[in-house]
Amino acid sequence: MTQPLIRDLGVVGDRRTAALVTRAGSVVWYCPERFDAPSLLAGLIDPELGGEWRVEGDVTPLRRAYLDDSGILETHLRTEGGDVTLVDFMPYGPELPRGVCRLVRGSGGATLVLRAAPDYARRPPLLSRDGEAVQLDAHRWLSASHPLQVEGDMVRLCVPAGASGWAFLGDGPPGRANPEAWLDASLTAWRGVASETVYSGPYEGAARDSLRALRLLTYEETGSVISAATTSLPEVVGGKRNYDYRYVWFRDSGMIVRALSRLSPGNEGTLGRGFMDFVCRSASGRDLTQPLPPLATVAAEDAPGVEELPLAGYRESRPVQIGNAAVSQVQLDVYGNILLASAGLYSPAELEEHWPVLEPVAEYLCAHWEDSDNGIWEEEEVLPYLSSKVLGAVGLERLAELHPDPATGERWRTLAGDIRAWISDHGLTSEGAFAAVAGREEVDVVAALYPIWGYCAPDAPEMRATLRVLERDHHADGLYWRTLQERGTGEGAFLAGTLWVALYWTAVDPVRAREILDRVLAFTNDLGLIAEEADPATGALLGNFPQTFVHAALLGVIGELSEKRSGTGDSP
Repeated sequence: MTQPLIRDLGVVGDRRTAALVTRAGSVVWYCPERFDAPSLLAGLIDPELGGEWRVEGDVTPLRRAYLDDSGILETHLRTEGGDVTLVDFMPYGPELPRGVCRLVRGSGGATLVLRAAPDYARRPPLLSRDGEAVQLDAHRWLSASHPLQVEGDMVRLCVPAGASGWAFLGDGPPGRANPEAWLDASLTAWRGVASETVYSGPYEGAARDSLRALRLLTYEETGSVISAATTSLPEVVGGKRNYDYRYVWFRDSGMIVRALSRLSPGNEGTLGRGFMDFVCRSASGRDLTQPLPPLATVAAEDAPGVEELPLAGYRESRPVQIGNAAVSQVQLDVYGNILLASAGLYSPAELEEHWPVLEPVAEYLCAHWEDSDNGIWEEEEVLPYLSSKVLGAVGLERLAELHPDPATGERWRTLAGDIRAWISDHGLTSEGAFAAVAGREEVDVVAALYPIWGYCAPDAPEMRATLRVLERDHHADGLYWRTLQERGTGEGAFLAGTLWVALYWTAVDPVRAREILDRVLAFTNDLGLIAEEADPATGALLGNFPQTFVHAALLGVIGELSEKRSGTGDSP
């Protein structure tokens, strides 16, 4: 198996988990039952051991597209026997079975070959007959429209030329199969979900694609959105920056719901409630005088620590990791983001039930804002990262306006003023720009968000100085890097950060904002999906995929540009 380009990947899902499919119709990543569960197919990060579900023979990709706004992918191929259409989906809806279904249509026929590798390829499949189905392990069965052949560690399904067929990799014993009915029911369910957030305006196609990506990576039971569907896709090919992004970052979630609220006026309360319900569920039973972890599992549990897997890695990029070390870090910006998102999406009455969590979060910030932390980029070195201070100030200010006790609100505003004074004294570089770390000269692209958060005006002297440094030191080919040190190391341009700069320009120069947005959109694939980073020299996507952080930033820019065009929006 040749590992696919990251941009060649598509995603199907059931809002519990997801599978990644290449242009050539190979399923190369699949974690049954839950996004962060052990993989059954992981050829994406180990082509020899990881397992895949491929179309056998000489295959030429023709085109592919999602059906409507669903998570159902239709791939058109040319095989040795003629043209074939694959319809890949995970049944989604009440009382439907769980698993991955593949419909084979067209005149050419196709042979599908499944090589399963349970538990991140740490144990072999069982491959035992169960009537007309094949049992892969204690929990997975493969059933099909035509006879299945077991050959060594593979299961083969041949759909003859001129015939249609199907295969279903299910999460339980095979029952009576009706894949066409499952497809119709799944389309109906997806249409219902898509109707909850509808956008029309500039960049409508890009917005629909990003909304679909966010829906696909939402764990429906808790409403949480994972960072990406994959683990260990490298930020530098052959390097060590390979992380597991199949978890929920509170900071990212706050940014996502704020971006969605721009596109869905009137839906803020629902979005805010879902976000805070998840935060409260994660905080339940926790001593909130202690640091809140920056991330959680989709079920609002503590994410596991890092474990390395003995897999080859994507294009030999090792280590391959599951779990995430950030769970043990202190990231003070998480607290500010929770407060900012809650204040922006809730009315005072709606906040009432969540004060038992919001108030301790705010009080922790009041007591610890002067502490150093690991920062938004989860650095190993604990330092006074400025974005943590900025978010603390604006979060306290915004939530203070909604607190039912005027004295508490005034105390929080006073603390926010102290933070602002500290930033003025310690947080500027010799050029007058916002420093990434207090007392240092480096500038961070996250500062482009400070006006969006409400910390300062877009034309404040500090912001003008910051943008000058970003343009000079962090910008090339229309894109922006996260830090100066990343340039020239193989690290790609940071696409979310590039969109944050575009978001800044929506208030100052919308034409400039559109230019940056168009540049980023050039790196989306044919399905409108995008990764964390891009190499402007080669067009390659880098990092885990698809990256919800980037899709949320893209929606934020589109929402602001739409408001500016309609004349209904205020400057951030």
